[in-house]
Parts: sequence; C-alpha cells; structure tokens
Amino acid sequence: MVTPSTVDAPRSAAPRLDTIAAIDSPEQVRFEYRLAGPARRGLAYAIDLFVKLAVLFVLAILLMLGGVSGEDFQGWTLGVFALAAFALEWGYGVAFEALGNGRTPGKRALRLRVIKEGGYPINFTDALLRNLLRAADFLPSGYALGVVVMGFDPRFRRLGDLVAGTMVVVEERSRVASTMQLRPAPTAQELAAMPAAARLSPVEREALDLFVRRLDRLGPARADELAALVLPRFADRLPASPAKLAPARSLALLHLRATERRTTL
Repeated sequence: MVTPSTVDAPRSAAPRLDTIAAIDSPEQVRFEYRLAGPARRGLAYAIDLFVKLAVLFVLAILLMLGGVSGEDFQGWTLGVFALAAFALEWGYGVAFEALGNGRTPGKRALRLRVIKEGGYPINFTDALLRNLLRAADFLPSGYALGVVVMGFDPRFRRLGDLVAGTMVVVEERSRVASTMQLRPAPTAQELAAMPAAARLSPVEREALDLFVRRLDRLGPARADELAALVLPRFADRLPASPAKLAPARSLALLHLRATERRTTL
C-alpha cells in the first residue's frame, strides 16, 4: 500500500538507510513504500526454492512411474530432467515476476512485490535483467555478494535490482477507510452557498476524497496551494461568488455536498 505525503520537506539531506522509500510523482505528490529487507526476501526465496524442488521431485516421480528406473535414469531422461531444472532455475523468477505483476509464489506469500524505482510496475525486460544477475549475486556462494550489496544500499537492492532499476517493497494490508469529518464543521451558510445539484465524476470524486483525507496532514498554506492548482476544474460547480472561502475549504465543502447527495439517493 502506498501512502501519499507532502513534498515540501527538505531534500538536501544525504540519503540514509531506512525502511521507507519516498518517491515524488510528476504531480508533486510523494508516495511512500515500505522496503523489504534481506531477511524477509530470504524467506521468500526459500519458499520459491521449495516450490522448484517440489516440481523437480514430481517430475522425477513421473519419470519413474513411466518405467524409468534409478539405473536407467540417464540418456534422454536425464536430459529432460536437466532441461527442466535449467528452465526452473532461470525462467521461474522471470515468468512469475513478469506475468504476476512482480510477485513469485514466495513473494506473494510474504506480501512482497518487485516494482520500478519510480513506483510503477516492472515489465518483462526488468524481470529478465534482475533474474539473470542472480548468478553474480550468488558469488562466491550463498548469495554472499548480494547480501553485502543490499546492506550498503539505502533501498536494499542487490546487483540485479541496481541493473534493472527495481526494488522490492512490502504490500501493506488494506484497511477500511474511516468516515471523514471536516474540521471545523461546515456552517449552514457555507453549505447553503454550495450548489445542491453538484455532480462529480467517479474520477473527480476519488481525487477529492484523497485530498480531503490528507487535509489533517497538510499545513493550511500547502493545502491551499495544492487546491488552487485544481480549483479551475471545479469552477462550474462552485458558487459564483464564494464567501471568501480558502481554496482547500471550497473543495472540501464541494466534496461534502456531493457525498451527502449521493448517500441520500
């Protein structure tokens, strides 16, 4: 889950090791992601390794049930087994991460996801690059180099992540949004000034909903600055002569009016 926050914090400070990655969108909104550390990623890898070994075990059982004994497990049968092992080792992560939106079974079990450093989903090329570099991360053994690189990187990225421009984040459990309360409470004069028949599209309603829920975390000046950027879009649904309302207050009242109208239908 991403958490938007303000972007007017100082950015001159040097990056520090943290479990939160902040990404600024082109719209000047900051989204925060919880980073996955080596321990949690190691557990996800162990689950994926167990899945791959289980697939190879089932394949070996099928070959033996097909009449291939332990002594005859050679030639083309050994080639089939080796080919399956090779495909699992090099194609497992690529296939699941490219088709599963950055999640393998192990990552899904531990609520992890691979995303681009800009916060958007990875593609096939990203999944291919980060998984091909596993061989380098494994050196000299047991992913020792990868763990060392992750320990020195502020976003816990191994070599494969650095080359592909990706990072692994933790997906927070979604929570039911609480009921919004506008503070201070709207007066009768403010509500009377807002058009009673104001209609908002689903996209506009969602945007205003996100903005109003952030008001408690924004300073008044910052809230008005952001509101002024989008206020012209809603000009036809605001009073022709607003009673000297601040931009943020105007949008909050418009959202409240549209929400009240929707709940009474």
